[in-house]
Amino acid sequence: MPRSQRNDNSIDKTSTIVADISLQIIPTTKREKEAFTYYRDGMSAQSEGEYAEASQNYYNAMRLEIDPYDRSYILYNIGPIHTSNGEHAKALEYYFQALKRNPSLPQALNNMAVIRHYRGEQAIQQGDPETSEARFDQAAEYWKQAIAPAPSNYIEAQNRLKITGRSKEWEWRNRNISSK
Repeated sequence: MPRSQRNDNSIDKTSTIVADISLQIIPTTKREKEAFTYYRDGMSAQSEGEYAEASQNYYNAMRLEIDPYDRSYILYNIGPIHTSNGEHAKALEYYFQALKRNPSLPQALNNMAVIRHYRGEQAIQQGDPETSEARFDQAAEYWKQAIAPAPSNYIEAQNRLKITGRSKEWEWRNRNISSK
């Protein structure tokens, strides 16, 4: 039985009903409907911490989904699963793939920055300041890209850039854009 049919949460049930009605009204193929059902079930499982089930649903959705934009969200959602499992390199691969299909995913850039920042902190703990600085610089670049289209969504990232002194170029660019 699909996860969407066995959900106990009344909000999730309502969302599922609305999604099911939308799928019936909007002209889509059977394949697209099935891909969406897997994607929705993956999101539900992921929100409950059932990462193995979420991954399986996302991979099933990927097998069926052909639209690059829709695939970008599936790929993006696989990234946090790998991050939570400590598989940062795999997570980054999925974020890169998502951005390749949809460059307008600031949340993927933010997550990539968080991983790079974490790896920078690890490098400090390992006594490798050169590597840590390089990783912090990479994190800053990803955060700058994430902030550009959605500044109010990433206040913490803006603060991190200011604290580390990596915001100067970004602030200058932002001021010039807003003064035009």
